Amino acid sequence: MAALALAACGFSAAFAEEQSQIERCWTQEALAHTDKELGPSRGVRFDLAALKQETLDPAVPVAPGLRGSIRSVELPAGEKLIALTFDLCESGVSVAGYDGRIIDLLRKESIKATFFVSGKWLETHPERAQQLIADRNFEIGAHGLRHLDFSAISDRALHEEIVLPEAAFTRSRNALMARPCMSGVPEAEIPPLWMTLMRFPYGRCNAKSLAAVAEAGQLAIQWDVISGDPDPHISAKGIANNILTRAHPGAIVVAHANGRGRKTADALAIVLPKLKEQGYSFVTVSELLAAGKPVITTKCYINNPGDVTRVARKSRKRNNDAAFFRRKR
Repeated sequence: MAALALAACGFSAAFAEEQSQIERCWTQEALAHTDKELGPSRGVRFDLAALKQETLDPAVPVAPGLRGSIRSVELPAGEKLIALTFDLCESGVSVAGYDGRIIDLLRKESIKATFFVSGKWLETHPERAQQLIADRNFEIGAHGLRHLDFSAISDRALHEEIVLPEAAFTRSRNALMARPCMSGVPEAEIPPLWMTLMRFPYGRCNAKSLAAVAEAGQLAIQWDVISGDPDPHISAKGIANNILTRAHPGAIVVAHANGRGRKTADALAIVLPKLKEQGYSFVTVSELLAAGKPVITTKCYINNPGDVTRVARKSRKRNNDAAFFRRKR
């Protein structure tokens, strides 16, 4: 477990307070969010043919004991670790946003986090993608190519949704490593060669997709604390309350950084200091896995088995994630 987790962590495990490498590549102004990036846009296409031509190393399948949907981690007594995760979904012809307010806050507070990124998002946000990959405080996981429901697509489409995000990551990483600022970078600051984590779009899976992801060498990461941030009617205090009332040692929290979480940044400004006061430390998902025993199920669900089927159907129909993450009050 420890060896696998260290490999999955890549350079995240070598975190140091000083973000020297990313500062060598970008000015603070270039890293800072801009309001025009928040919302979705149209007209940007991604090169699907180029992704299909990318050469990838053979995958090392996931060990039998780590296969399934990972919802949280059981930690040793006294350990208070928690993993914040943010989805960067993108589907259809629309180009999703980039909520840099969230990333700015995480960097300001030196908070580790894991981002689950659609392959299409990586292609349509090349500069932001490289910034996230270069940041030693962040970990990048896959989130499909076009945010399709893995349990309702053909075998060919399933293969593309698993493999092509890896190709997009490789293209982005290669572009990063070709920058002059990466010349002579210390080994500890070199980004990982591949993604070892994956989150199912809509949080929906079946036995076939779970097996396919595992054979591709990726751990299937779900969550057990829902922020509810895509709901346009929820307030920052409401999002913060969702997280704070459910937070526990070993929790995996799901939120969004693609503009769907309209008040997520304001909610985090409430959540982060309170969790720190309660003694929590923030880690990447891979570091959380390395610290304890993952809680694994054979099915994907939000709160109870079976509930994801209904909400995923509503989400696809509305072309957003609000219905999926809306909680009953």
